[in-house]
Amino acid sequence: MKLDPRHLEILAAIVDQGGLTEGAQSLGKSQPSVSRTLAQLEARIGSPLFLPGRRPLQPTDLGLALAEQGRTVLRASRIAGETADRYRSGRSGMVRLGGTPIFMDGVIAPFIALFQGSLPDVRVDQTYGYAGDLVEGVRNTRFDIAVLPLQKDQVPSDLDFHPLLPGHNVIACRAGHPLTRRKLVTLADIAEFPWIAPPTESPLYKDLQQALAKIGAEDFRISFSGGSLSSVFGVLTGSDSLTVLPYSVIFSMKSREQVAALSLDIGHPDRTLGLLVTGPDIDPAVRRFRQFLIGQFEAMSRRMAMHGKERLWR
Repeated sequence: MKLDPRHLEILAAIVDQGGLTEGAQSLGKSQPSVSRTLAQLEARIGSPLFLPGRRPLQPTDLGLALAEQGRTVLRASRIAGETADRYRSGRSGMVRLGGTPIFMDGVIAPFIALFQGSLPDVRVDQTYGYAGDLVEGVRNTRFDIAVLPLQKDQVPSDLDFHPLLPGHNVIACRAGHPLTRRKLVTLADIAEFPWIAPPTESPLYKDLQQALAKIGAEDFRISFSGGSLSSVFGVLTGSDSLTVLPYSVIFSMKSREQVAALSLDIGHPDRTLGLLVTGPDIDPAVRRFRQFLIGQFEAMSRRMAMHGKERLWR
């Protein structure tokens, strides 16, 4: 026998509230409609659910058993409603995030932790990639959001790109490096130190070449190449090697007091770090995460500007 779950909900409300009127009020229904529903349920079952002539109403054993099932239906309905509300408000769901390794590890990962500290039911699935793969991944909906640096002429016309930070690279070294004690660093000062090169497919690899060419460092030796940001930092902080990194990454690592940026102008890449999405019609959790990242980068940009007014941070 199949019973209407709504009838079981009403039965549970009558039993729990102690009467037809009270049960109707708890459900926001009229007493006559609740009375009709109870009569329909008893007719369907072929047995009374309350003891005849008893006031207040006293459920039969069958009435008690079915009322418990009605409570299960009510709980499931409430949980389903809460689940839907969390999704609609962006408090639950999934964000499929793609990004370039250096920015993901150095800047975005701490933001993800902060975001999930208040919204733990939003799952973030992260994938590494570079411009071509990330753009195509957003276009074919493999990614909801991509975090990547793009030149102005690289921004796809069919996707939305929200600028976050202009390109700004620095020469990075370990804290306490001999060059950090110099007020003014020259080409001759850095000539003796080896370099850490980013992966060849990374935009930073070309940035390193262009930066060294700009300052006239034609002869330089690479002591380590490739690897993740973690491995680059491991070599950087354990040696006197130098490398080129985005200033935002160095700034984000500032609290660890392990790395420093040298006061040497190496020029800035003609790129802007930004968020790439398909358009305004995105899932609530994705929209919420996107707005969170924008807010975090705006705050970070202000802090970086304050430090820049003083001097290049070391």
